[in-house]
Amino acid sequence: MSVKVTAQLGDKQIIIETGRLAKQADGAVTVQLGETIVLVAAVAAVKAKEGQDFFPLTVDYREKAAAAGKFPGGYFKREGRPTEKEILTCRLTDRPIRPLFPKGWYNEVQVQTVLLSADGENDPDMLSIIGASASLMVSDIPWAGPLGAARIGRVNGQFIANPTHTEMKDSDLDLVYVGNEKDIVMYEGAAKEISEADFLAALKFAQEAIQPMIAAQKELASKGGKKKREITLNIVPDDILAEAKALAGDRFVPALLTPGKLAREAACNAIKDEVGAKLVEKFGAEKVTKFVINDAFYYIQKEAVRALILTHGKRLDGRNFDQIRAISGEVGILPRAHGSAVFSRGETQSVTLATLGTGEDAQEFDSYTGGGTEKKFILHYNFPNFSVGETGRISGPGRREIGHGALAERSIAPMIPLDTYPYAVRVTSEIMESNGSTSMASVCGGTLALMDAGVPMIRPVAGISVGICTEYSGKEISQYKLLTDIIGWEDAYCDMDCKIAGTEKGITGFQLDLKLKGLPHAIMAETVEKARVARLFILGEMAKVLAEPRKDISKYAPRIITLKINPEKIGALIGPGGKNIKRLVEESGCEINIEDDGTVNIFSVSAEGMKIARDEIEGMTAEAEIGKIYRGKVVTIKEFGCFVEFLPGRDGLVHISELANFRVKKTEDIVKMGDEIWVKCLGVDEKGRVRLSRKAAMEDRDKEMAPAGAEAAPEEAKV
Repeated sequence: MSVKVTAQLGDKQIIIETGRLAKQADGAVTVQLGETIVLVAAVAAVKAKEGQDFFPLTVDYREKAAAAGKFPGGYFKREGRPTEKEILTCRLTDRPIRPLFPKGWYNEVQVQTVLLSADGENDPDMLSIIGASASLMVSDIPWAGPLGAARIGRVNGQFIANPTHTEMKDSDLDLVYVGNEKDIVMYEGAAKEISEADFLAALKFAQEAIQPMIAAQKELASKGGKKKREITLNIVPDDILAEAKALAGDRFVPALLTPGKLAREAACNAIKDEVGAKLVEKFGAEKVTKFVINDAFYYIQKEAVRALILTHGKRLDGRNFDQIRAISGEVGILPRAHGSAVFSRGETQSVTLATLGTGEDAQEFDSYTGGGTEKKFILHYNFPNFSVGETGRISGPGRREIGHGALAERSIAPMIPLDTYPYAVRVTSEIMESNGSTSMASVCGGTLALMDAGVPMIRPVAGISVGICTEYSGKEISQYKLLTDIIGWEDAYCDMDCKIAGTEKGITGFQLDLKLKGLPHAIMAETVEKARVARLFILGEMAKVLAEPRKDISKYAPRIITLKINPEKIGALIGPGGKNIKRLVEESGCEINIEDDGTVNIFSVSAEGMKIARDEIEGMTAEAEIGKIYRGKVVTIKEFGCFVEFLPGRDGLVHISELANFRVKKTEDIVKMGDEIWVKCLGVDEKGRVRLSRKAAMEDRDKEMAPAGAEAAPEEAKV
């Protein structure tokens, strides 16, 4: 039996239905907004795999071309590997639901979203999050939901819940918000330098907006949900954990306070190896497996790290809670890159390269859900194994790399005038060393590289990560410490990774991940303020390296000039079958992009080629100017005169009476086919026909060439 509920989201209605499709899944729902519909199905394995020592959650989101009434692009006409949009939506769906599964439950879980219908206005990514929550709620899978999700925009100062793509064109905020009945669970997005106060107001608006969705899911679960299954948690036996603590004693504290990431890890691993061997000796290898040792020492280290912070007021690297690690940077480090920088913050380091390209280099992609099909600014993030001193599989970018690059990209993008800047721009962030928040290092390094490349950024952008360590009962926080500029183990053993990027004026990018079930808004307000103070400090340090964009671009970057022509001349410039423009590109070696409004961008690394292209385009598209003298070619002879091509592809009539300053009996007496002559433009009629005069041109040229006083000579001769 199908069950359907509705939830009001602003002026829009979301419909959630279960029991109609995918009935063999543990839980499945469809979620509809407008004419956009997704199916979300959740399934959990009956038991954990033998030796499983982590929670194997897989979240997948796939768009089908048929949902938008389209064929897939490419040769095979079948959807292939996930697009960046699909990967980012997977991450959006995964991150808020993951912390709400029981700790120590290792049965494999898969949550899959399929786009069934796309109206091109309502983005399905929010529906995927809502559907994941609803499908888990109606399933027998243990999960501490529900969650509500909404996209928040701001148009003319007014917040909008789940704006359409059309509405988002005028929005200065793109906030993806996920929460429970009272707290924040996850957010991410971008803004055009929104103030901290307005950002917090947006979070509160979102929290209120999602409540109808939470209520609707509870109603759906009560009417069509299954009873939750009994589960077995895989946890370390109490006697082994107690023995491990006794054997480790108080040695973990000095080990954790060892300076340097690798030295700290080595000191802790030495204790782990020693104690692990003694545990095996006492309890036996069958009972003390590799999982038991790893899990026990994760618990012990986590407990020790949190005690240091909450009880003793100490951080692992000796900093105070608000202190940022040492910052350094350089620009222009790579001779052939159009812009380059290295940015270091403690043991986190990024080398960034900026590349300027032509309009042809902009990224194009299929879009079934609306929101554009081209990007002029791209930021790619790469995280090699050596950055953490490890070996491992070497492959292309994974979901993490895609997500970190997207965060850095949307943080910087609002400060590049993409609407008017003619170049396509790519930044690559190569992580050289990692110990906390490499994505924010990519923002800082990317900004420096862009300014080194001469990209006219409106203002520099910096980013910082703030963490939290809490005393958390599972329902409320009784004690907490906020940690500015977290390192890797503070991220691993504490409860929050809140990244906020922006300029001196406001916030441009943000992302929140929690290990808690939720975070109160009051604590988030403190976090946002700490991030603001840290960001301003980092911007000051970056200004010491490079304060503003360079005035000129690299000699290796393509030069560009922009011309404006009459849109009616575009056809003449392109020529039949592209003949004219192809010839010009071949002769000049330039790349020429023509836009519908008559804007012509010419890209070239050769000054000579640039001049050839510019002169010919100006000639081919120039308008006749009354009174101007032109050098033209006779192209047609008539009894009443001749036609002269005075501009490329443009000719005018020289009447027989305008050929000379005496009576001409026959046109051929003065000019022949192919002759080059000087002509003056006398006028242009309403039909665009041009009147030219050889006689007037000759008189004007004679006056210009006559020596001073020559006209007075005849009068002097009379005396």
